[in-house]
This record gives sequence, structure tokens and C-alpha cells, in this order.
Amino acid sequence: MTKINDFVVRFANVNGTGSASANYLFAKAIFRMGIPVTPKNIFPSNIQGLPTWYEVRVSGKGYLGRREGVDLMVCVNPQSMKNDVASVKPGGYFVFDSTKPLHPEFIREDINYIGIPFMEMCIREFTDPRQRQLFKNTIYVGALSALLSIDFQELEKLLTEQFSGKEKLIAPNVKALKLGVNYVHEHFKYPLDIRLERKDLIKDSILIDGNSACGLGAVYAGATVAAWYPITPSTSVVEAFGDYAKKMRVDTLTGKNNFAIVQAEDELAAIGMVIGANWNGARSFTATSGPGLSLMNEFLGLAYFAEIPAVLIDVQRAGPSTGMPTRTQQSDVMSAAYASHGDTKHVLLFPSTPKECFEMTADAFDLAEGLHTPVILMSDLDLGMNDHISEPFVWDDKRVHKRGKVYNAEQLENIERFGRYLDVDNDGITYRTYPGTHQSKGSFFTRGTSRDEYATYTEDGGAYVRNMNRLIKKWNTAKTMVPGPEIHQGKNKNPVAILFFGTSKYSAEEAMDILSKEGIKVDAIRIKSFPFNQHVEEFLNAHDTIFVIEQNRDAQMRSLLVNELGLHPKKLIPVLNYDGMPITADNIVRQINDYLVPAGAHSILKSGEFI
Repeated sequence: MTKINDFVVRFANVNGTGSASANYLFAKAIFRMGIPVTPKNIFPSNIQGLPTWYEVRVSGKGYLGRREGVDLMVCVNPQSMKNDVASVKPGGYFVFDSTKPLHPEFIREDINYIGIPFMEMCIREFTDPRQRQLFKNTIYVGALSALLSIDFQELEKLLTEQFSGKEKLIAPNVKALKLGVNYVHEHFKYPLDIRLERKDLIKDSILIDGNSACGLGAVYAGATVAAWYPITPSTSVVEAFGDYAKKMRVDTLTGKNNFAIVQAEDELAAIGMVIGANWNGARSFTATSGPGLSLMNEFLGLAYFAEIPAVLIDVQRAGPSTGMPTRTQQSDVMSAAYASHGDTKHVLLFPSTPKECFEMTADAFDLAEGLHTPVILMSDLDLGMNDHISEPFVWDDKRVHKRGKVYNAEQLENIERFGRYLDVDNDGITYRTYPGTHQSKGSFFTRGTSRDEYATYTEDGGAYVRNMNRLIKKWNTAKTMVPGPEIHQGKNKNPVAILFFGTSKYSAEEAMDILSKEGIKVDAIRIKSFPFNQHVEEFLNAHDTIFVIEQNRDAQMRSLLVNELGLHPKKLIPVLNYDGMPITADNIVRQINDYLVPAGAHSILKSGEFI
């Protein structure tokens, strides 16, 4: 049966062989044909030599989550070939380098084999050893363009864009593409029964990764200081910030940078610099992943208790310890929410798309300064390092940065006594000043120790309790300031619901469609922030059973919901995935059905009743 614009292609390569550019060329050409496409780069944490994969889902229906099974495998790595052959769906296709015969152990009767002598053609057509290695990848992209009906003109346009300023590289790359095309034309029936047809489904969407979006969001937010220590998968956040800042934050008269990027000696120093810069009135941030977040705990506690704004972008990866540093998870939820010792609670934002990475990064600075507290944006490797189709970013040039409650010199002059930790407005949020605002008033110690309302050191238990209670009042105020949830089928017509956040969005929404086709209707809510506001609590109280979808082992979001909202644990059913790969809709549906069938609820739900 012919499948148009609905299949999965996976490339099996060797890390460090230049395959990433060719694979991206393949995915972007499909995007340029107006067809929704989702690429995933699956790479090892070593520098070179281990297997790497690049998986591309094509979905004319617009499903952007990862899907189980491979329809066409392009395998040029003998190390992984056994598993690669096994991953192809029955009836699917296995494209391999036929320069050498395929070993019998890799033969399956239920799939189709397409042998193309990539290396033999490279040796025959190119003399430079490095070109031979690189153009092998380009040849298979050309072969796929014939097999799958990719518009060859789109590939040529992309090569022209890619090698702008290096025009001499365009001709040999086009030659390599045509080698693949011509070989397919001469030896195989084409196109295959899985193929592409040009559509107009992309509209004005863009293809971008979440880390780049965060970096751009920080520039638009007015950030001027970034202090960081490199760590996968967050490194490109600050790199993107630097690239955008060089274009947008350089004084046109002097040529001097209006920003500073400091690579610290470690994560502790990085967050310390961020807190110091924010205390002095700059907008400053850092980016890290789980191990860095662990190291930053003590300083985050200082910023929470001393009430200093700070923005941290946490691009989560598989832990604990070194874990799987190039695999994705949502496993820092609890450690971020309660980072540091003692009673602490931190504002968290959960973006699901690059557009939300851009917007929430900008909003994080407003929230941090509005609440005088750290705000942590919880991205992950899948969102941060992979390209995603996104709505265009929009910025209102009239937008004014919200700097929060800050006394200026005139206001300080009219105050008899400035109380740094004095709750003037009864919302838990106090006033601060920037250093040097007034020659005498407003000078204060920002204390990480117990103090009274005027920042005077004290170990009086009553003063400590007043301060901690005020911080909780501020936390409740934060509930009115953070982004509210996104609610699907919000009339709460169904007793069963699903809850998801972050990159689980893509597969969760597809799972809803699959369940609906099975006759099972569920309501749904996407959490965008912590603390949970009234709408989250009302939604959860209105349902009998809520499946909580998350990508970690210990159901951390579920624990957070139970702890913060006092929900009965039995009504929150965990749907988990923690193998380092993005969760799939198939997996979600399977786990929900596995729960419903033994409980006898599956058939009851279909009949419209649930007791």
C-alpha cells in the first residue's frame, strides 16, 4: 500500500564522519517541500567512532512526536547493522553500501533490500580521502531523492545556501547527489511505495532548535551578562546568545560590545557571577544541565533566601551522575523545584516548542525581577538540540521590560527608613534598590542569613518565621504571575484525563487522537509552569483518573502534584519513559490501555460511563 508523506527514515552512521550535514540536508529539503518533518539527532557522548543515528519522521497530518518503527533504514555503519536491520518494520526498506556483500545474518525475508555501492562510487569519482568520506553521505541523499521523490531543485538550492562564500564546493556536492540519483534510475524501480508529494502544510513556519530560541529570547529580554560553564546539551544556548548579541548588541558608534559572556571555571562560579550581576542591576543568566544544576544548589538557595533575581536555563539530560549525557529526559523536575537545602521553592517554566523557548526565556527575566527570585526554564535535549517546526517568533517592539519593585533615588529620599525585606504591599514581594542609587539611603546588606525586615542580622525565631511566611505569601502571589496551563477539551466532560508538559506535548496530543479513534475520549492539560495555579488544581479535582505523562523513572511531576496540591496519589497514574529517547504516542497509548483493561475501564469508557 502506497504511503504518501507518512513514514520514518533513519540513518545509521559513524560519529565524526560528516554525516550530520547530509542528513540535515535531507530533512530540510522535505521541509522546503511544505511537508511537516521532525528530525532527531541521536549521537554518542564520545568525540568520534561510535554509532550515531539521525531519525526523520515525515507526517502530512502534522504529528511532530517520535514514532515507533522504521520504514526506511539507510545503514552505512557495520557496527550497528544487526540492530538496524531488526528495527525495520515488516515490508520496509533497508538501504546499504553494497561495495561489499551483505552478510547472511543481516538478511530478513520480510523487508526489502536496496544495495548501492556508495564507497565504490566515491573511490572511482573522487581522489581526496576526506571528500570520499563526506560525499558518501551526499550520494545516499541523492539516492533517496529518487527513491522518495524529493524535489532535486530544493536540494540544489540548499547546497547553494549552505556553501555561500565557498562556491567551489557546490559543484562537487551536486555531482555526488546526481551519482546517487542516476544509480537509482539505472538499477531500481522508483519511486518507492513510501514517497513524498509537495504540499503547502508548513505555511510560514520555521525550522529551529530550542537552544537557539533560548539564546535569542535572552537577547530580546535585555540580558547583558551570561556566565556559564560548558556542558552538554546546554552549551549552544550561550553560544547562540553570543552569536545573536554580536549582531544586535554592538554599539554602532564605538564598535564595543554591550554584553559580556564569561566562561567560568565551573558551574558554582557561573551561578555566583549571575547572582552578583543581577544584584547589581544587570539582567544575567546561565545555562546548564542536571549535573550543573546539582552543583548550583547552594547558590540557588542563597538567591532564593536573599531574594535576588536570576535566570537559569536547564537543558535536561539522562542522569544521575554522568548518566547518558547525549540522551533526553525530564528528570530534573524535583531537583529544580526544591533546589538547595531548607525550605525552598523555585519558579519553573516548561516550554514545549522553540517559540515557547523564545517567549518563556524573555518572560523568565520579567518574572525573576518581578518576584526577586531565581526562575528556571526547564528545557531538555530533544527540544534544545533538535530542530523543530515552529511558528515564527513575534516580538512587540513596544514591550517594556518589567524590572519589578525597585526604588529610585527620589522614592528613597521620601522614605523615612528603607526596609529591604519589608512587605509594603502585602503580597510578599518587597522592594529593592540598585547599588549606588542613593548616596545614603538604600545601602543594605543582602543577607543569606536570618534577618529582620530591615536586613539586620538576627537569630530571633520570630523574625525568621515572619520572613519564611512572607516568602510563602510571595509564592502564592507567583501563582497569579506564571503562565497558566493549556487545557484540551476543557469542559471536563470525561472522568479520565491526561497531563503532560514540555516535549511530551507532541506525542501526548497524537496519543489523544489514537485513543479517540479507539472510542476513548480523554480530557487533557499541559502544565506550563510551577507553582501550579488555580486552573491546574480545578482541572485535576474535576477528574477521577489522571494519567501523568513524563520522561523519567520516578514520576517526578506526579510527586510534585501530590506534594503541592494534596491530591490522592491513586488518582494520578504514571505514564513513564526513561530510555533516553523521546516518548512516543504508541508508548503512551499502550500504557494507558494496559491500565484500563485490567481495571475493566476500557469497555466502560467506550460506552460513555466510568465509575
